[in-house]
Amino acid sequence: MGPGPKPDAEPGPKPGPGPGAKPDSEAGSKLGSGPESELGSESGSKPDAEPGSEPDAESESKLGSEPGAKPDSESPSKPDTEPGPKPDAEAKIKPDAEAGASGGWAYSGSGAGAPLLADLRAEPPAPVRAATLWAVLATGVLSMLLLGEGLALNLLIVAVPAALAAHFAAETAGRRPRPWSWAWAAGGLALLAVPALSDAGWTSFLAIVAAVALGSLALHGSRTWIGILLSPLGLYDGIFSGLRWGWRGVRERTSGARGAGPVLRAVGIAAALLLVFGALFAGADAAFADLLGELIPDASLTGSPWRVLLLIAGMVGALAVARAAASPVRWDRLVVKPGRARGRVEWALPLIVLNVLFAAFNAVQLAVLFGGYDTVLDKTGLTYSAYARQGFWQLLLATLLTLVVIVFALRWAPRGGAQDRTLVRAVLGTLCVMTLVVVASAVRRMDMYVEAYGLTRMRISVVAGELWLGVIIVLIMAAGVWGARWLPRAVAASAAAGVLAFGLLTPDALIAERNVRRYEETGKFDLDYTRQLSADAVPALDRLPEPVRSCALREIADDLDGGDAPWFATSLGESRARRIIEDRPLRVDATLCGARRDTSDTSY
Repeated sequence: MGPGPKPDAEPGPKPGPGPGAKPDSEAGSKLGSGPESELGSESGSKPDAEPGSEPDAESESKLGSEPGAKPDSESPSKPDTEPGPKPDAEAKIKPDAEAGASGGWAYSGSGAGAPLLADLRAEPPAPVRAATLWAVLATGVLSMLLLGEGLALNLLIVAVPAALAAHFAAETAGRRPRPWSWAWAAGGLALLAVPALSDAGWTSFLAIVAAVALGSLALHGSRTWIGILLSPLGLYDGIFSGLRWGWRGVRERTSGARGAGPVLRAVGIAAALLLVFGALFAGADAAFADLLGELIPDASLTGSPWRVLLLIAGMVGALAVARAAASPVRWDRLVVKPGRARGRVEWALPLIVLNVLFAAFNAVQLAVLFGGYDTVLDKTGLTYSAYARQGFWQLLLATLLTLVVIVFALRWAPRGGAQDRTLVRAVLGTLCVMTLVVVASAVRRMDMYVEAYGLTRMRISVVAGELWLGVIIVLIMAAGVWGARWLPRAVAASAAAGVLAFGLLTPDALIAERNVRRYEETGKFDLDYTRQLSADAVPALDRLPEPVRSCALREIADDLDGGDAPWFATSLGESRARRIIEDRPLRVDATLCGARRDTSDTSY
């Protein structure tokens, strides 16, 4: 320990109610730190508590529960990974009285002008071990060799050594992964399988973004709302600090004549010589280039600057991941003060009125919307598609606003005792049930519109989003019964699972399948929109009769003729499409394929 004062020896009153404590009628703890303060809050940290210490008592927060526990009985929330060595002085969460009377962000500083990340980081990173450096080097080399041709299975291959670098760094720092960390890591790797299976770039992009988010959760062990939202920012912090950390480790291991230094120097020199002279010889002789092409992905000199950039990017990214694993940013230390508890009438009356409005709307939906096409025309005077299209976006917005209402209602809910808890659960539980009917109505409206005009990417995406909002409503209802400590991570897991399922279902294939079936039933087909689909749609479009089949597949076939990508940069959907088109070549020339589309059916 350094010469500075220990946290336990700091002057001031011991943790307890203190002058700033609120009575039981008000929430005296902050969001994410006080027991049963509001939905999704977790047991808080004592001012003198070390990060990662076991809680004294588990306190679940439920819908409408009262504080009940005094600050002396509060328990720190456990991160998903055990911390390593303790720093000389731990940053502490300020009590409510010190955080200020106004709401908003609160964190304890280690001194005047101390940077925020210095207060939130748990401990300085342990020295870099050789295994971490080797994993970082492997990530860079694989990035250079595999990522220049596109994204497919190669992305998952590159992610494996990067994950190993994080594992070795965390192990050196003494951090033991918890079950949630393993779940986040496994989910992130599973999401990276989507580009290997699907040729659609938009679903692959969603999967990659979700994989990065899950990876950041695995590294930081966040479990509160704020921690889960801000975890990806810790990776950006690790980029520059990771470079300094990695450079110190390399210098320590190459400064002496013993150990890994000579080996690292020899391997680095050998790799540089092979790269430079191999590229030159491959550019000078085609036969030698063909020989090297069978052994390594690319031995030409053409893309050398791009590949060097990929090498650097891969190593920097792996170092950032390893640095975050060795010393994560404890975003859970950021807290938000809860709102002031309101009286029963002031709180419940607006929500009861809203429930009555929801009930009236849902009664109309059950009588009109689910009554069929004739009922829609008789009751509204609108066309079938106009009625369905008119209401979907309003219902989607109503679902989002309902979630906002629930958040603020829980923030200001009365917390005086068991009667208040019963009131909150009854009112908000009713609102959640009513909202589920709104979700079902919105999905049904979109289904009606798809029956009339076919399926598009926008339509399938917004339906998936609406269904996910319904899942969140169900999770909130479950939190009102069993406690909400698990709710932030459950919502994050549901989002990741939704993105994974969305990618594995290959939306372009579903769109093509639905539109081909519509063509078989009605003879209507939007040829212009079909041309925008990816190679995932080829198996369904292959069922179309000629000449519609050849016209629908023409642009996809032209894209596939652009050149054969290596096996590691070719998705399963692209490979399947190539085989289908090779087995049944297109028969109609592109000049004979005119635009064929329905009117006003692909605006969204």
